[in-house]
Amino acid sequence: MTIKNNTLMAVSAFAIGAMLLTACQDKNKFYAEHDVLINNIDKGVKPGDDFFKYANGAWLKKNPIPAAYSSWSIFNLVQEDLRNKMLKINKDAVKANAAKGTNTQKIGDFYYSGMDTVNIEKLGLAPLKGELSRIDAITDVKGLVAEFANLVTIGVRNPIATYAGQDDRNSEKIVMQLSQSGIGLPNRDYYYKTDEHTTAVRNDYQQKHLPALFKFLGNNDDAAKTAAQKTYALEKFLADSSRTLEDLRDPYHNYNKMAVDGANKLAPLLNWRATFNDMYYKNVDTVIVGQPEYLRAVNTALTKFSIDDWKNYLRKNLLSEFSPYLNKAVADENFRFYGTVISGRKEQLPRWKRVLDIEEDVMGEVLGQIFVKEYFPEATKKRYEDMVEAVRSSFKEHIERLDWMSAETKKRAYQKLEKVYPKVGFPDHWRDYSGLEINKNQYVQNIMNSARFDRKFNANKLGKPVDRTEWGMTPQTYNAYYNPSNNEIVLPAAIFMVPGTLDEKIDDAVVYGYGAASTIGHEITHGFDDQGRQYDEKGNLKAWWTPQDSAKFAQRADMLAKQFSGYKVGDKYINGKATLGENIADLGGVVIGLDAFKKTKQYKEGKPINGLTPVQRYFLGYALGWLGHDRAEALSNQIITDVHSPRFLRVNGPFSDVPEFYEAFGVKKGDKMWLDPDKRVKIW
Repeated sequence: MTIKNNTLMAVSAFAIGAMLLTACQDKNKFYAEHDVLINNIDKGVKPGDDFFKYANGAWLKKNPIPAAYSSWSIFNLVQEDLRNKMLKINKDAVKANAAKGTNTQKIGDFYYSGMDTVNIEKLGLAPLKGELSRIDAITDVKGLVAEFANLVTIGVRNPIATYAGQDDRNSEKIVMQLSQSGIGLPNRDYYYKTDEHTTAVRNDYQQKHLPALFKFLGNNDDAAKTAAQKTYALEKFLADSSRTLEDLRDPYHNYNKMAVDGANKLAPLLNWRATFNDMYYKNVDTVIVGQPEYLRAVNTALTKFSIDDWKNYLRKNLLSEFSPYLNKAVADENFRFYGTVISGRKEQLPRWKRVLDIEEDVMGEVLGQIFVKEYFPEATKKRYEDMVEAVRSSFKEHIERLDWMSAETKKRAYQKLEKVYPKVGFPDHWRDYSGLEINKNQYVQNIMNSARFDRKFNANKLGKPVDRTEWGMTPQTYNAYYNPSNNEIVLPAAIFMVPGTLDEKIDDAVVYGYGAASTIGHEITHGFDDQGRQYDEKGNLKAWWTPQDSAKFAQRADMLAKQFSGYKVGDKYINGKATLGENIADLGGVVIGLDAFKKTKQYKEGKPINGLTPVQRYFLGYALGWLGHDRAEALSNQIITDVHSPRFLRVNGPFSDVPEFYEAFGVKKGDKMWLDPDKRVKIW
């Protein structure tokens, strides 16, 4: 419409201006009314002393950890919401009584089989009878190794750990990979560390848990005790040649490519060609060995320990793997050790939740197809796709401003950043589950069928072009990842969920802290952390930095490793080297996400919501992503086994290095989080 009257134009301009002002005021009021931050804040804590507790302390006081959990956090809140959504999907599938072979039939029958406790109790260990008979029949090393391969196909941990995956130095090729495995405790340090918690776990494992498993298998007290002792000795021997958590993070040290004959020289008794065939991997000619010294140890162990010792070890592994799905007595012992002794949980989850969690592993993408249709609208997907590009642009500007990196390395960094491929929300193509057999009255068999289905799916990748559209997580997973071989970030729909509110009710400041910093920026930075930076834009392990720039990066990374190694949790210090990649990604995500947020309308307007400035809300939004607390046992286990720092240090640690944090909350020298400017780490 063309307006010719000047007076009318002036009136209209005034009216439009008033409408826009009202809309802006209404929008701020809307966000204030739906604020996901304000009720979590503990005003009795100084932000500069412990920002995590300041941001989340009120929530922590009101929300103790439930007995069935080792921690209680925003992850659990999202998970509870997701489980309720999945429960409806499953109940509808059970009622549908759908035709055999359909996804609805598989969902309904799997759920029914897991909930049928009368049948499960009646069967006892019968679902394992066939596999136990195979173990009983072993008479020599050749038969033993054949059983290793068989157990791999049904998902049972044993000394052989294999999968077909991208070649780190040629990401266009799928190659067989071999890595350390075979121990029953969470990792090798549990066999050696002498702190109170680890010692208690190790003693329980030897004196209570292992004997209990052997009694379930039909041994008397003395025989169970002897079998437990010999099994533990075998595992400890394997642990002795297993690499530490931090050593496993060196991609060059864990890349040893060789012909199959080379693997046979390392461990001739494992007879790799026949073993690969038994695991569905045909015509294997090349392998990448992660830890050669471990394979040598397995080869030695095959003659050092008797066939009977090995058979007991395999029986234990079989029973342990399927314990959660068997009769109550066996499942309860599994929970007692792994749930209570290791993680501090006081009781098990309700059965329906446990079954849904297992179903997620068995056929997650089947459920995901239904989930995204109902719970991830296109507008939400678009918001985060746009945010990825905002963060990418911010990262490029950070590279441009670096004063320690040469133009030569910057040029390659731009190329890699440009090629980072984002997968947001859900896959473009769904996995075909038509070959998965699910039966209504066979819970354990269903899980074995799933393991074989997954193993065949993996084996089928050998000799085929790399499928770069494949996802390693389902849309309903509250997590995300960076894959260096594909140079991609994968951001499932659920990772952007904030419990109890819709996405459109959350202001940009919070979303940029919660989503852009802790997720998008974090994952992109993984492409440039101490591990990820060693892969080029095509996903190949290849030196693309100048030696001088590598040394400068290492100097800054070492500062961060030392910073985190100075944090003590209970009786343990953080392993700054093992957690370095995640800590670099956290710090990078915070600073890159913040600069992306500075380009938004909300930041430029600078208007407070509930007394909090946009920058304050950004930092609080990031802290919201780590809302929660953990039992002491779970924290102790995490420090030994996990490359992630505890949640409170994922907030306080990186914030101590960010100047804008000090400015936003008036942090001063003498506050507990204060770091002198020359001690603050700046990498990206």
